[in-house]
Amino acid sequence: MNHHILTKEVQDFINVHLKSDVTKLILKGSPFENVSIQEIAEQIVAKNSCEKKLPIWFNAENIYYPNKLNIEQTSSEITANYKFDLVSGETLIDITGGFGVDAYFFSQKVTNITHCEINEKLSIIVSHNFKQLNVKNITAYLGDGIEFLEKSKEKFDWIYADPSRRNDAKGKVFLLEDCLPNIPKNLDLLFQKTNHILLKVSPILDVTSAINELNNVKEIHVVAVENEVKELLFLLDKNYTQNIDIKTINFNKEEIQTFDFSLNEEASATYSEPKKYLFEPNAAILKAGAFQQISAHLKIDKLHQHSHLYTSDNLIDFPGRRFEIKQCISYDKKQLLKFIPTKKANITTRNFPETVAQIRTKTGLKDGGNQYLFFTTDFNNRHLVLICEKA
Repeated sequence: MNHHILTKEVQDFINVHLKSDVTKLILKGSPFENVSIQEIAEQIVAKNSCEKKLPIWFNAENIYYPNKLNIEQTSSEITANYKFDLVSGETLIDITGGFGVDAYFFSQKVTNITHCEINEKLSIIVSHNFKQLNVKNITAYLGDGIEFLEKSKEKFDWIYADPSRRNDAKGKVFLLEDCLPNIPKNLDLLFQKTNHILLKVSPILDVTSAINELNNVKEIHVVAVENEVKELLFLLDKNYTQNIDIKTINFNKEEIQTFDFSLNEEASATYSEPKKYLFEPNAAILKAGAFQQISAHLKIDKLHQHSHLYTSDNLIDFPGRRFEIKQCISYDKKQLLKFIPTKKANITTRNFPETVAQIRTKTGLKDGGNQYLFFTTDFNNRHLVLICEKA
């Protein structure tokens, strides 16, 4: 950590050049003797990444930023604030501390926080930033969180972990045992030190695989922001053996969409042809696999077992997008173009043999406009185009 970066002159230079072209800035070189232009550029890039994701940090003075990758890997303020409501008590240890965003929000509710970070440079940066943010109840520990627990005689109200995927793990689907620290391997140790564990994992992790690797899962939270799944959260309670509750949430600018269900509840979808309205579940519900439950709970029909689109004669509150179906036609290029005079439409495919790109090439339709086309298959296995407008 180069403390010269925190001088007023350098901080002013960084703030003045936040919107500058970093590549051109690097070519000009550094105007400061003790701070390289590469260090300045790293601060600018990382700070810009925080403007929307971490506004508390962005708007605070004398924040020292790590590299952009550390910022990309950390929780956003929206998701960290959501986790704030899941914990309570006097003590919490974050065994995979990182940039400290989650620890910061936990500190607003839990009396004493321990922040473990194995990267010395990052640990020093985080400690400095906590002082700038006037946080006084977080103790930074430089070292491996699992080793800290092995040596510690303390029992914590909560253990929080955000294990990172090992670089040598292959493929898109991976297991918790492919991450560092290996939570399944160390689960007995964790439950010796606490009764409550909160795990944050990558949204590409398979939920069913994770359940099979873990014991005592009480709740699973699927957290999306602007219809993009950002985090999967597993809440584990020692000795818990009952049914698992799954909670989905999608933070939109206009509203917060939620849908909850139990993992093993018996729920069956009903099916029908397209009715007056079409409903498309948000990304959190799709990730949670609530395909049957959304039909049963909200009393709406599914178009097809694998289409994951729903329909009703009534417009209801729905955790996703809502459309009014204007036309329902068979997939035929000439017939379709009659209904799209502007030659512009927003296209979605669900359980359909052609991709959006293939459809655009075949029809010549450009992206945009007020019409929404859903290319899908109904429960009679007919390929349909639903021409819709937002409801």
